[in-house]
Amino acid sequence: MRRKTRRIISALASAAATLVLLGNAPPQKLRYRIDAPHSEVHARVGFFGIASKTARFPVITGGIELDPAHLDNVKLDVTLDATALQAGDSVTLKRLKGPDFFDVEQHPQVRFIGRSMAMTGPVTAVVSGELTAKGVTRQTTLNVSFAAPPAKATGREAIRLSGRTRIDRADFGMNAYRLIVSKSVTITINAQMVPA
Repeated sequence: MRRKTRRIISALASAAATLVLLGNAPPQKLRYRIDAPHSEVHARVGFFGIASKTARFPVITGGIELDPAHLDNVKLDVTLDATALQAGDSVTLKRLKGPDFFDVEQHPQVRFIGRSMAMTGPVTAVVSGELTAKGVTRQTTLNVSFAAPPAKATGREAIRLSGRTRIDRADFGMNAYRLIVSKSVTITINAQMVPA
């Protein structure tokens, strides 16, 4: 009986030690990279108050780093090649790439870096970080929806997310054509990320 009791106590002690070690384990960082062929980013702005113009960014790099148990500590990187942006017509494209807007010769990248995430539901969140465009960096929040709960991520599956934010283009030095082009720009990100 005593021997059996000792074995039970030993097993319980071992289990307790394992739990302590797990509790002290470092965060599990999962890393994913953007799958560019299955991702897109576009920026839409009002035009003459009755229509809109859209710029598309087909060349996207970056990824996300997260710990499913501590989703507040996230790093999201979405980097766009502004020199590759597309527009609906050649006149708009020339203006967007020129010094009045993205000035791609001097500033070939547009980049969002998310540094923290507040979950608002199982698959919805607000990511806070910085957006850099035309050499100007501003604090920006991105409203994000995941296709599946990020808390259940394992690092083996793809992560699909969509995000949206609205900015004032004047905050980034894009002040031209105020009478015909809205100052408010809606940026939408649809990204698929695969294990890095």
